[in-house]
Amino acid sequence: MLELQYTILLPIVAGIALFILPERIKAVKGIIAVLVSGTALFYSYLLFQAPDSIVSQRIFPLLGASSEGVNDLLVFNIDTLSKTIVLFICFFGLMISLYSLSYITRDSRIQNYYSYFLITVGASAGAVLSDHLLLFITFWGVLGLTLYKLIKGKDEKSSAAAKKTFILIGASDSIMIFGIGLLWVLAKTMKMSEISVATTGLLGVIAFITLLIGSLTKAGAFPLHSWVPDYAETAPASSSAFLPASLDKLLGIYFLARISLNLFVLNQWLHLVLLIIGGVTIISAGLMALVQHNYKRLLGFCAVSQVGYMVTGLGLGTPIGIAGGLFHLMNHALYKSGLFLTAGSVEKRTGKEDLEDVGGLSRSMPVTFITALICAMSVSGVPPFSGFASKWLIYQGIIEFGKAAGPANKVWMVWLILAVFGSALTLASFIKFISGIYLGRLKKGLKDVKEVSILMWLPQIIIALLCTGMGIASARFIIPKLVTPLSGEFQYAGIWSSGTITGLVLVSVVLGFIIYLFGNLKKFRTAEGFAGGETIEEAGDYSATEFYKTISSFKPFSYFYRMSEKGSFDIYDCTKRLVLGINSIFSRCHTGILPLYALWVILGLIVIVVILLI
Repeated sequence: MLELQYTILLPIVAGIALFILPERIKAVKGIIAVLVSGTALFYSYLLFQAPDSIVSQRIFPLLGASSEGVNDLLVFNIDTLSKTIVLFICFFGLMISLYSLSYITRDSRIQNYYSYFLITVGASAGAVLSDHLLLFITFWGVLGLTLYKLIKGKDEKSSAAAKKTFILIGASDSIMIFGIGLLWVLAKTMKMSEISVATTGLLGVIAFITLLIGSLTKAGAFPLHSWVPDYAETAPASSSAFLPASLDKLLGIYFLARISLNLFVLNQWLHLVLLIIGGVTIISAGLMALVQHNYKRLLGFCAVSQVGYMVTGLGLGTPIGIAGGLFHLMNHALYKSGLFLTAGSVEKRTGKEDLEDVGGLSRSMPVTFITALICAMSVSGVPPFSGFASKWLIYQGIIEFGKAAGPANKVWMVWLILAVFGSALTLASFIKFISGIYLGRLKKGLKDVKEVSILMWLPQIIIALLCTGMGIASARFIIPKLVTPLSGEFQYAGIWSSGTITGLVLVSVVLGFIIYLFGNLKKFRTAEGFAGGETIEEAGDYSATEFYKTISSFKPFSYFYRMSEKGSFDIYDCTKRLVLGINSIFSRCHTGILPLYALWVILGLIVIVVILLI
């Protein structure tokens, strides 16, 4: 099947081949990456049009013509979910590679960027399409390596973030391997399309939890999220837009959907666990985003918060909830990658990453400002953009979920409150983001800033248009044609019309321009500012970050922020402190005194003898 070969193999082979080319012709490697990504997108679209099927074919001819073991391993599941996710993966591959032509310059600190980039595209498609668990975990493991290589930088901070990411992802992959072994014991097969394990027994629950850990770590859900904001802050914006913002969310939530909807039959308590994880992720990451000064780190925490909505939708287990979670996954990949691209454009032109150091860039970078505003309104759930449509489905799914009996169903109001409050936190975060970067007075050192090249703003525009179009067409086209086949048929508990909302928004915008142009708003008096009778020579300005500092001192939240500063919610830091603490205890025993070592040997022998006698 040519679609499989070109979608999976072509980017991987091209990425490996690019290692041969020298780094001084990085522009040529970038052009090759764009062409390969475009070809992969074309064949992923053909694959999207193909009928659902299980394909077992030898796509690696060099392995031999009659290798039965290899043929048994190379099994691919081309169903509606996998085809849709692969189409999005290849789309982002093309957008980010195009953006990288201008963003990733010859002196970039990442060596062989385009090689790892293309391998990531092919391995991501391979992981999503794999039906055999061993083939899946092989592609999944390769992605952990490329994730590490696309962040590793020149300073200690970025190197520490890369190491943290690699350790967390690697540890979760190891736990997943253990879960795959349990699935083999329970189901006697490695083919995902043939597995359906009940979670009524202990082994089934443990197997689900081990695979859940892998999916949540990749997606970046609480408490396995801490690598995402660190990655976003220190990695190049193109890497952040490509991996934590889009591909890792697509992969992590795809696998969560696969294990919770196909591989396992969840009991009511596991649904409760997923809803708790989703709710806590929404609120905790939303609160952390509010107090960030580094705008890339702010985007990282917002990316984590949105994962909570996806986990909540899938945790509901109802068709409308599943539809909302998967639709929000697609929307999030769009608007969050778009936001990271706009952040990269600002960083490229200003060299600044702190909100205190930028401001007033709306006139200097109008295209970047408009695309950032559209993506920000979409992630905040403002109609008629796509983020509103997917959140609306999740809200409706929670209300419908409350009609059933069960421990999670009885407290449906809690999940609804958390979801709505999370949207308010997201909106507040992006008011800070937009006003801090683009509004206010232009900083003195930024007077020469200008818009980025077409290679960087074109992907931003395409993504912003998709955020708008998918929102406007959601009720009549996107949900019935694209989302419903993933979740099954469902009925709305409420009624809304994206066309009507779009019309009202357009009317309000037109009326606003009319009032501005023909009204008396242009006729206003200006006067010099003064304080204490003295004229203020410099024009005043507001700080986008100072207002939000009051949130961290607000009593209900102050304890949360203090604990967060100590790393109490960071599983990586907690584990590191535990390991170092145990090491320090053992270190005290190594005094260099020979009789003490002999005593430890004797005590060890006594313990072994006692164990054997028992």
